[in-house]
Amino acid sequence: MTKVNFDKGNRIKQGDIIKDVRCTENISIDNNKIKVDFIVFPLIIVLTQDCDLTWDFESRNGGLINQDKKLMSVMIAPLYNYEHFVLGEHLSDLSRQGTRFSSENKKKLKQNETPRYHFLEFDDTVPIVNSVIDFKHYFTVNVVELENQKSNDFICNISDLFREDISQRFSNYLARIGLPV
Repeated sequence: MTKVNFDKGNRIKQGDIIKDVRCTENISIDNNKIKVDFIVFPLIIVLTQDCDLTWDFESRNGGLINQDKKLMSVMIAPLYNYEHFVLGEHLSDLSRQGTRFSSENKKKLKQNETPRYHFLEFDDTVPIVNSVIDFKHYFTVNVVELENQKSNDFICNISDLFREDISQRFSNYLARIGLPV
């Protein structure tokens, strides 16, 4: 079980789970009108390192003279409903199809043996179904915008030990050696 706490705190923290976060998918201009297409993810998790988030908060709130600690954006990733994910239906609202998982691959996914994904299982006190993070689907949002959204849409925060595991697995996935196809 993934341990969580429900203390919202006064800043964005690594491991925060926030609902209904928008990702800008496309910006276009048509007949002098700007069109912005968004994807709204029901749940996201904050991946940015907590030390950077702390320094950013201190810097933006007058605690530091040195302004080089301010962040432009926060790295996050969607949480996908596990049942939808293994059926390849987690992107169906976007007219996209994911990969279906075999029973062997489901077992590996649940045991976090697949480097690209991280499985999260929550107990009944947490209002989140079992979920999957796809490390390939990370994106960024403006730090102030996310902080404002957190005030209304915070769900919980992943406890330290569990968030460190996510952080380590995410960084390992990003640091992999890309081989030609």
